[in-house]
Amino acid sequence: MALIRIVKRQEPLGWGSCFVLIAAVALSVLLGGAILAIGGTPPVHGIVTLFQGAFGSRWALEDALIKATPIFLCSLGVAVAFRLQVWNIGAEGQYAMGAVGATWIALSFPGAPAWLLLPGMIAAAMAAGGCWGFIPGFLRQRLRTNEIIATLMMNYIAILFLDYLVYGVWKDPASFGFPMTPVFSDQAIIGRIGATSFSWGLTHCLLLGVAVWAFMRFTRLGYEIKVGGDNVRAARYAGIPYDRLVMLVMALSGALAGWAGFLEASSTINRLQPSIMAGYGYTAIVVAWLARLNPLAIGVAAFLLAGLRVGVEGLQLDLQVPAAFGGMIEGLILLTVLAGGLFTRYRFAFKRRLP
Repeated sequence: MALIRIVKRQEPLGWGSCFVLIAAVALSVLLGGAILAIGGTPPVHGIVTLFQGAFGSRWALEDALIKATPIFLCSLGVAVAFRLQVWNIGAEGQYAMGAVGATWIALSFPGAPAWLLLPGMIAAAMAAGGCWGFIPGFLRQRLRTNEIIATLMMNYIAILFLDYLVYGVWKDPASFGFPMTPVFSDQAIIGRIGATSFSWGLTHCLLLGVAVWAFMRFTRLGYEIKVGGDNVRAARYAGIPYDRLVMLVMALSGALAGWAGFLEASSTINRLQPSIMAGYGYTAIVVAWLARLNPLAIGVAAFLLAGLRVGVEGLQLDLQVPAAFGGMIEGLILLTVLAGGLFTRYRFAFKRRLP
């Protein structure tokens, strides 16, 4: 009779981890098909429609790339915090506060030149998002609060604060009662790249992605974040200021999510309104884990998840599938990828029991 033991791997799985990741995503798609079947939708037809709607046309690819922009920046911030094993679930609220900060500058100085107004909006968005991330980091290290609960609760505060502004003091008198601010001035809007539907915000993502990758790989702070994430006690013993690192990564994480809020308000909607809260901050968590916290791989994962959002919209129109199906698929991907991590870190050992 054979006994099965789970043994920790002494060496990384290498390319096998890619197979595990692909298998996990494939499993989540199969489970999504089963959910469609339970709801009365032909599963094969539903999955084919999902992927055709996501990547089957030029319009779908462009829409996916536009949606991937805020997801990418939120994921980038989340990945920095997760690398230190600080669980920032508040990218949604930090994104909202970033949009609020950028809008405040845009509405307060509508006549300022673009070269001054746009950097000011970015600075305000980063400051608002960074402060919103710093608060739970400070509470974690000083009062020993749980950052998961703190960041999650602060999401609701930020979203309701945004609603308060667009329903109240920032509401456009010419909006016929709809909750939205006045349209930003031309100087506060990021322009399009040539004749395409893409804004120059796409270049922000490319530059920030490379910058975060270089920061984590080549700087002392990046090295300290990796050491602190691998072993807190060893980091403290080596003299690394772990408490300050936690607050730093939470502020940096919030600042990147805030930048995403600026881009969505300035380049996509051109104003602030409740529809800006599309759940990008929560999708960012799935993207970060799907990319194994790798800043460069996050771009690919963000595009795939954004494409999934576009495909679900097609499912709603063609097959009347509820919008909640998209959230279910994202949750399934997260669960299967996390479960697949068992095979990348551990292996099964078989030992024959003597009679």
